[in-house]
Amino acid sequence: MAGQIQKDRAPARSFFTAWWQWGVALLSLAIATGALLAPPWSLLSKCDLVGYAFCHRIPSHSFHLTGRQLPLCARCSGTYLGALWGLFFMGVIRCRRASRLPSAPILALLVGFFFLQAADGLNSYLTLFPALPHLYEPHNLLRFATGALNGLTISALVFPLFNFALWRVPDPVPSIRGWREMGVLLMGIGGLIALVSTHSPVLLYPLAVGSTLTVILVLTLINTTIVVMVTGREGRAESWAQAWPFLLLGLDLSLLEMGALILLRGLITCWLDFPS
Repeated sequence: MAGQIQKDRAPARSFFTAWWQWGVALLSLAIATGALLAPPWSLLSKCDLVGYAFCHRIPSHSFHLTGRQLPLCARCSGTYLGALWGLFFMGVIRCRRASRLPSAPILALLVGFFFLQAADGLNSYLTLFPALPHLYEPHNLLRFATGALNGLTISALVFPLFNFALWRVPDPVPSIRGWREMGVLLMGIGGLIALVSTHSPVLLYPLAVGSTLTVILVLTLINTTIVVMVTGREGRAESWAQAWPFLLLGLDLSLLEMGALILLRGLITCWLDFPS
């Protein structure tokens, strides 16, 4: 009898899983369609909207290419492009599901990158008040550089936590395995800084789209990690075929959070009569 009950339950469980996956897919399709069809309709304007949700977008603190301001300020552009390079290196070039944090010395360097960006940000903030002293004159390329280094820190922390939470058998290796890999990552950051310093007009779309998509990517990784932990499904996925519903839920949460922040900033801007 017990065997018959277990046999009868198996199809029901499979049926429920299939319907749950279809529900997630339809929900994601509805949210993504709404985001794509809502104004503004041009690609760069959509990117500006992402920047409006997550960045101050002060013109003097931002790069301008072909007379157009990038969606994110110089520091945020560096942060997310640096994170994109780090995630690409760890997840695509190395192609491993690293689930451990870097060693203590490398982790200390990464934490130092965070405080370096914080110090440069504080110095830049002080220049907004002429009566307050500051150590040096800020520069957008320096903002970008310190942001890019902090982007490496973000990727090196988010990537292993995501893998540890999602996969049943993640790779028991650190996200950055040693100083050689750290050197490769830093060379990539140097190349990114050199590329941005050219202010070439052809970089407008790659920088705008790349930085704003990485905002959504990082949020999706974080939200996916939260979803699998809250639902008690951590360490269950064995393949992307099993992981995609959780990734879609993470993406849905990211888009909804972005929409809420856009609405909140718009309301505060109107209420306090700030420039939009």
